[in-house]
Amino acid sequence: MSDQLSDQDTQGPQDTFISHLVELRDRLVKASIGIAIVCAGLFIWPGPSAIYDFLAQPMIASLPAGSKMIATGVISPFLVPMKVTLVLAFLLALPWVLYQAWAFIAPGLYTHEKRLVAPLVISSSLLFMAGVAFCYFFVFGRVFRFISDFAPTSITVSPDIENYLDFIMTMCLSFGVTFEVPIVVVVLVRMGLVTLKQLKDIRPYVIVGAFVVAAVVTPPDVVSQFSLAIPMWLLFELGLLVAPVFVRVTQAPEEDQAS
Repeated sequence: MSDQLSDQDTQGPQDTFISHLVELRDRLVKASIGIAIVCAGLFIWPGPSAIYDFLAQPMIASLPAGSKMIATGVISPFLVPMKVTLVLAFLLALPWVLYQAWAFIAPGLYTHEKRLVAPLVISSSLLFMAGVAFCYFFVFGRVFRFISDFAPTSITVSPDIENYLDFIMTMCLSFGVTFEVPIVVVVLVRMGLVTLKQLKDIRPYVIVGAFVVAAVVTPPDVVSQFSLAIPMWLLFELGLLVAPVFVRVTQAPEEDQAS
């Protein structure tokens, strides 16, 4: 026992730093293994081709009957479904990845800090996936139908699969990030950087800013811009409602005594 105590006493900052690096490496390896397992499962079923067909369904539904997308690159028919499968594997394995991140930082947190971080990690991942789902199931069909109806009859719409992939990735990322607005509001209020009253006072500017952001990150059509700006504004209002409850639940003991 005395030898163990002496070993702990002689353990310097460098040894502690190295042990943290080893722990970080182990967590990254476990997260990577989880993603690889999910990716292998997706390759077995339903397969990269079926996954891309599902992703392309909103575009195919807006094209004339019998029309398909095209591949201008030599390896695009192979590479694009592979990219889609890898991205989907990461999204499905996101809870496992976030758990590994949480397991790495949790030992160094106080109880009230754990009450602060855990809900943020869970809610932010759920909101991101909700934004991606909203974009796919609600926005894509309306945007592609609007573009198809707007296109002149002299044009044959045959989207390239790589351009389509870049477009949907940009749109899904934009919606996923903008659905994090409640988290941003809660964190700003919890850190004391702004107050609820200040956020309510700038509500008109937030609404204008939502439409500006939507105009920048979405195609130049009214449907997609309103589909992003209005949820962003509503999520801002949701953040204003949740922030007081979150601040009260995650207060440290000394903050409770001070209040």
